[in-house]
Amino acid sequence: MVDNATQRTVAVLGAGGIGGLIGALLAKAGHRVIIVGQPDTVDAVRADGIRVRSAQFGQFRVDVEADTELRQQVDACLIAVKQPDLMTAVDRIDPDVAGAALLVPLLNGIEHPGLLRRRYRPELVVPGVIRVESTRSEPGVIVHGSSFAEIDLAGHDGVRERIAALAAVLADAGIPTSVEEDETAMLWRKLFVLAPFALMTTHYRVSIGVVRTAHREELIAVLGEIAEIMGACGIPADIGAALRFYDSFPAGAMSSMQRDAQARRPLESDAIGGALLRISAAHAVPAPLTDRLVRAVDAG
Repeated sequence: MVDNATQRTVAVLGAGGIGGLIGALLAKAGHRVIIVGQPDTVDAVRADGIRVRSAQFGQFRVDVEADTELRQQVDACLIAVKQPDLMTAVDRIDPDVAGAALLVPLLNGIEHPGLLRRRYRPELVVPGVIRVESTRSEPGVIVHGSSFAEIDLAGHDGVRERIAALAAVLADAGIPTSVEEDETAMLWRKLFVLAPFALMTTHYRVSIGVVRTAHREELIAVLGEIAEIMGACGIPADIGAALRFYDSFPAGAMSSMQRDAQARRPLESDAIGGALLRISAAHAVPAPLTDRLVRAVDAG
């Protein structure tokens, strides 16, 4: 457990699978955690705390604070909502209250840092990517399904020491966290692997095991399109490495977009596929397969 000198106060906007897991682990490690979310989530967390079921971290329950908006200064605010909810959710974090806190979005896609930098102090927005499979089964109850939870962070050189300190706090709480030099490359690496996985599992309504076998030729072709888009942006892509990553997944693994589609929740197709198509158009790089998948996913 941390002592008073090293304790951090961390707000978590969104207590879904990702925000709930990180918040619970930080609280378990002795940090002060404030969940910021919708009234039903706030009521559940105030009444019963956050309960976690995880093969990696075990089963545990922690008490945390919760409110419908941020009302005090914190060291950092982790933004763990999904893209369709982002601009509504950030109304709960007033820029004047956020003050000098690091704002750490853990969202899919590559366009959200720019949106947040127009609302908050640009140098304090510290984008991150997370590799984890974690879901919220009900308000305040988190099911962590993967055997890993890892984060990469990147941001302005002027706050590099603060980013490194936050990375150490997360690592001490059980989440290995690295600090990357190139924010753009970091976000693109995540999108390169995520987009085909999310779009194809959602469109075909099958797990990654079926996509990587029955639809492997199309999977390679979609990766090729995205690699061309990345190349136009000056970012290298390794198709072989992506395929090896997919091949390492449990055959039954589903994407979060696929789970959202099954639950009839709003999809991140615009943040993932739409962003790719906007960038492909800007660089005049054709992406017909990606376009077809995005249209099919949006059509349901």
